[in-house]
Amino acid sequence: MKDLFGKAILDYQINNSPEDIVTETNISEADEMSVAYLFRSYKDMPKLEQKALQLSKGKTLDIGCGAGSHALYLQKNGFDVTAIDISPNAIEACKLRGVKKTLVTDILNLDSDEKFDTILLLMNGTGIFGTLKETTKYLQKLKSLLSEKGQILIDSSDLIYMYDQDEDGAYEVPVNGYYGELTFTVHYKGETENSFPWLYLDYNTLQNACHANGFQCELVLEGEHFDYLARLY
Repeated sequence: MKDLFGKAILDYQINNSPEDIVTETNISEADEMSVAYLFRSYKDMPKLEQKALQLSKGKTLDIGCGAGSHALYLQKNGFDVTAIDISPNAIEACKLRGVKKTLVTDILNLDSDEKFDTILLLMNGTGIFGTLKETTKYLQKLKSLLSEKGQILIDSSDLIYMYDQDEDGAYEVPVNGYYGELTFTVHYKGETENSFPWLYLDYNTLQNACHANGFQCELVLEGEHFDYLARLY
């Protein structure tokens, strides 16, 4: 991993001539994103993220923390929060921003001895599952990290709107595999990251996966564009 996403975050934090991040998927054209967006304050966050932070309680784990904006908000409000990411550069930026407890790790490698009351997976939290097939492995790992009355707050989007419809109104989704399984590619400052799988789950599919793995799953809030926030417990 070249850690280009993290490099962009760190460049912005240390004012090292940051540029826009360019992302593309196997079903969408290249799209530019200002890295400044990852440093947004609570008032500039989407309603789904604000709601997740409002619902957070107790000892909290922020998975895929990026620039640490969610962790920082909770920390400033008195929470014991640990921020983790697989990006060393992103975690370095989090430390520079003042996030006290950070760790460079994949969630699957995190020690299950420590339990959390709230686990946050935001900005398409289901993405880290990679593929539908891997979902069970991740849900079981997440379950092992939860305290007895703990909760997982996770968001995603139903990508069905990105597919064409035939004359009968049926969506022309891939015959093989699940339509929310994408291949993501990141470009930054002329470099290209190795492509990686990234999963978007519609709510019903997430709910079914949760029930199969011993979770209750409730729909907390729906966004303006096929996105939603769910609570697992």
